[in-house]
Amino acid sequence: MHVIKSFLIALSMYSIIPTIRTEWKEEDMKYVFVFFPFVGVIIGALVFGWNILCRQFEIGEIARTIGIPVIAILLSGGIHVDGFMDTSDAFCSYREKEKKLEILKDPHIGAFAVISLAVCILIYLAAISQIQDKNLMLLVCISFAFSRVLSALAAVFFPSAKSGGTLAYFATNASKITVRILLFIEAAICIGAEILIHPLYGGILTLISGLVFLFYYLKCKKELGGITGDTEGFFVVVYECSIAVTAAVINIVAGVL
Repeated sequence: MHVIKSFLIALSMYSIIPTIRTEWKEEDMKYVFVFFPFVGVIIGALVFGWNILCRQFEIGEIARTIGIPVIAILLSGGIHVDGFMDTSDAFCSYREKEKKLEILKDPHIGAFAVISLAVCILIYLAAISQIQDKNLMLLVCISFAFSRVLSALAAVFFPSAKSGGTLAYFATNASKITVRILLFIEAAICIGAEILIHPLYGGILTLISGLVFLFYYLKCKKELGGITGDTEGFFVVVYECSIAVTAAVINIVAGVL
């Protein structure tokens, strides 16, 4: 019963998918992080379906390209984009750690948040428009799940920048050993799927995944002393954009060669 409730909480927290309303009790939080990547699986499946639909009915490239981030943002409820914007404001303030944490809690939007999001979206759209290889597009779809696996791993392994907040609450009530084992299994499945789809492309994207994950840890450790719920959203957005850009570069290079 606790597992089912954890699944429902994960869907209601990290997506707009309608679920049965349930009371959030501590014992029901144990496996929320395990089910977080399932939201990414759903997004990836819809994105892949949209890509096939566009190819099948010869829908324009602009519509295909724009439709992919729209699906991801709408289905997630924009929660990760919100975190990305808040974190961008904090990082770009170049203030001391305490002030950056205050900026993360500020409900107002700053100029750096808007600029960072605009640049990120433009880069993502440009990258997606260059991905024509079916294998690479499938790898991009897997990134929606893998980004959430890595985000969940960060939540249970990386230090928290503050004691309060939703992330700290979920991490405190998580069944640490079981959740970590299951998340490692999910990570192995994602990596295995990438290698199975295309050994070379999958290997490159796995390497990029590790580098972005390391960057996330070092950046948050230096700037904030740890991670928060907002920085987790920042990671998801940066990771998925990095994977799309890498896939686009591979597609271009493969076309030239």
